[in-house]
Amino acid sequence: MPGVVDLKRKNTTPLKKQNPRGAAARSVAKKAEKDAAIAAALLLKQNGGDPSEFPTPPGSASSKDGNASVSSPMDIPTPSPTTGSSSGLSIVAPSTSQETTSSSTPILSPLAPPSSSASQTSSSKPTSKPSTPKGSKPSTPRPRKDPDTHPYTRGSIIECLYGGPSGTPMLCDVIERSQKVKPTEADPEGGEWKYYVHWHGLNRRMDEWVGTQRIVSTPSVAGGKYKKVEGERKRLEAEGKKEREKKEKELRERREREGRDRGGAGGVEKEGGRRRTRRSGQEDEREDDETKSQEGERDRGLVNTMAVAEIDEHEGMDEASLREHEEVTKVKNVASIVLGAYKMDTWYFSPFPKEKVGEFTECLWIDEWTMNFYTSAGAMTRDRGRINRRHPPGNEIYRKGNLSMFEIDGEGEREYCQNLCYVAKLFLDHKTLYYDVDPFLFYVLCESDDRGYHPVGYYSKEKYSDVGYNLACILTFPCHQRKGYGRFLIAFSYLLSKKEEKVGSPEKPMSDLGQQAYKPYWTSTIVDYLVQKSGRSEISIMEISKDTSIMAEDIIFSLNQVGILKFIHGEYFVSCEPSILSHLSKKHPTKPPHIDPSQLHWTPYLTDVRRDKFSIHNKRPTYGDGGNSRITVTGEFGGGRGGGSGAMAR
Repeated sequence: MPGVVDLKRKNTTPLKKQNPRGAAARSVAKKAEKDAAIAAALLLKQNGGDPSEFPTPPGSASSKDGNASVSSPMDIPTPSPTTGSSSGLSIVAPSTSQETTSSSTPILSPLAPPSSSASQTSSSKPTSKPSTPKGSKPSTPRPRKDPDTHPYTRGSIIECLYGGPSGTPMLCDVIERSQKVKPTEADPEGGEWKYYVHWHGLNRRMDEWVGTQRIVSTPSVAGGKYKKVEGERKRLEAEGKKEREKKEKELRERREREGRDRGGAGGVEKEGGRRRTRRSGQEDEREDDETKSQEGERDRGLVNTMAVAEIDEHEGMDEASLREHEEVTKVKNVASIVLGAYKMDTWYFSPFPKEKVGEFTECLWIDEWTMNFYTSAGAMTRDRGRINRRHPPGNEIYRKGNLSMFEIDGEGEREYCQNLCYVAKLFLDHKTLYYDVDPFLFYVLCESDDRGYHPVGYYSKEKYSDVGYNLACILTFPCHQRKGYGRFLIAFSYLLSKKEEKVGSPEKPMSDLGQQAYKPYWTSTIVDYLVQKSGRSEISIMEISKDTSIMAEDIIFSLNQVGILKFIHGEYFVSCEPSILSHLSKKHPTKPPHIDPSQLHWTPYLTDVRRDKFSIHNKRPTYGDGGNSRITVTGEFGGGRGGGSGAMAR
């Protein structure tokens, strides 16, 4: 018959050698059938029946007390799935076995021995022993939790009021969760839940804890809103990409068409060995100023605009390091601090000692003059009574008006500098200086009044830097921002570099706020220098670097940022007409407060380095036709105060 193999006719190979996996499967099935038969006998006995009524298969042995023992399941005759002669050994084909196993589960009858298929399926009954692999525990399915019930799972998207109970609804991600009152035996539910959230579209510094009263939409509702917003964003992004590609294609085709139409005597002239093409005034009037200047220069074959290289604040960090950093610092451990007369909300995590601060603190009190931190105002007041000093430690090296600068050696005032770094980390994302402060000098800017000197910001620098860094970390406290103190600290760092007769640059990568402070300073300083030196016929980058102590790479970066730096034949070229320079000087002015170098009383820190490659005495500008650092500045500066047609710079 189909599906049946007669071993006497087809094959005489022993079964164990023929299919060892099948033998193992039959052994497992045999054990399951035996367990099912025992379970059936026990069930019959519990129901008041006599186990002797259980039919004993032929060849089974009786127990000593006379009752019929349960025989082996292999001895129980089972109905054959096939018809025909029972002589000889027959094996059911796999297809027939699968059909038998997948049939509905039969009801276990105590009056009849279970069949092979019934014994396999009845093993999952509560009355039988479940057949599970050795070393593994039976898994019990857990009821699925409603996503809209508290507490919400980490990673859920909810909608909360940004800015307080009367704020604007915004989508946010749940990063962490906590209860205001921990569960106890008396109150198993615990207190109200609160969530640490990250607002969509905002920096990590805006992350905060929110309570349930500020939640507008639950995860199921907010998830649908997020999908809708994300779909709209992707659609607009795709449309913008298509529009840009279309414009680029049209511009490319127009240039190719104009290139084929060129060649007339009136349209082409040779000047200085280079081929120039004059464009008509009507074409220039149809374009805006920025596109006209850049595209016109490209079409004349004169210069190419350099791509602006943005500074990445995560530069030098791989994905693994970045993920580890975000995981460690994802939740703030201090909500706010009190420094002097100001209370400030913190931005980031800071590794304060847990034995002093704990896992989370709502507010820390910071002593202005020692930078010690306390969890209560009373403790700070008691300690302050034992201190007579009303200014930071160290030496006062600059004073003008109500501004003073103090220089502090990290090796001599280790505790103060470490505490200052702890406080600074609350407002800086990437900062690794916590304990090893000995190789650094700290410069603290203070406002003075009749009560003492109050710190408003600081910066640190290495005593000696192998890569020419004149600033390692800079911070203006949020309560004193937008007053020009960040620019003042940057200018002061370059003033010390001038005093040391060196060129310097800030430590990279810079944070986003650091870039916002340095870019305007570099641009305004360089533009102001070009205006002052407008009468010169030749200016080199090295001269600008020596006079301003700004590193040459930062000068090139700043000129490229304002859009006047071009590149031709391996040399830099600055196209800066007097009108453009005048416009830049008005757009990027030097803002107060200004530094008075005559009020600086300071001598450079002595090191054992005999030859410093960043010393301005090692910078030798050379003039000539070669070199990749030449810069040519066209046009007269300062409204024609002399100086010829231009200036060259390396």
